[in-house]
Amino acid sequence: MNLTKTLKCLTIGVALGMMSPGSASGAPEGQAAEGVPEIFHKGVRVLFQGDSITDGQRDKRGTYPGLLLGQGYPYIIAANFCGHFPELNLTVLNRGISGNKVSDLAGRWQNDTIALKPDVLSILIGVNDVWHNVAAGKEINFAGIEATYDKLLADTLAALPTIKIVLCEPFILPGSANIKQWEEWDAATKKIQQIVARLGEKHRLPVVHFQRVFDEAVKRAPAEYWLFDGVHPAWAGHQLMADEWVRAVKEPWPR
Repeated sequence: MNLTKTLKCLTIGVALGMMSPGSASGAPEGQAAEGVPEIFHKGVRVLFQGDSITDGQRDKRGTYPGLLLGQGYPYIIAANFCGHFPELNLTVLNRGISGNKVSDLAGRWQNDTIALKPDVLSILIGVNDVWHNVAAGKEINFAGIEATYDKLLADTLAALPTIKIVLCEPFILPGSANIKQWEEWDAATKKIQQIVARLGEKHRLPVVHFQRVFDEAVKRAPAEYWLFDGVHPAWAGHQLMADEWVRAVKEPWPR
């Protein structure tokens, strides 16, 4: 097994030290105690794909197994289910790359997604399509973004007919990265969210609605507590993402 390519659950559990002592009855405690999503059957391969939010400063050289999944929501999800349910023997991979836009995903899709043959694929992309263009004063080609994203999904479903794909909408809050151009950021991000929603409906895929989670979260603590610059999650923000992702994939699959 090549550690630069995959990370088995046993490694995650040991690295994180998050194995639950369990209750007196022997049942696991914590988030996973409510049960495993049906998509996490024994031996499943789970791939998280996206930009820096998914990347989470992961160790791309494979020198430290504990950081192969980064330090964000994929790490939390993997630790939770691998720690509570080691008998499932899940394989969890992360191929998020900081700075990626939808077009960047397309350029590496064959090698970084289809060739890995995941059983479950989670995609979070789109905020850099907003960031890079708004910051440069460029018009955003929303139609092109949607067409490219649509093709990635269609190609993946054709190549891997039994795959379960989870779409995640991009999200923002007011912060240092966007406050000076907030109206442009907000309007553009909403359009990308609408694209994700349409693609989810078209391909009958679940959509994880992170924006509403953070909109609710700011009622409890300031925006920077959750997204330190209005884009990138702090630890607390990644926990909310992990919780919402699990909640969404436990819902009945769209038909």
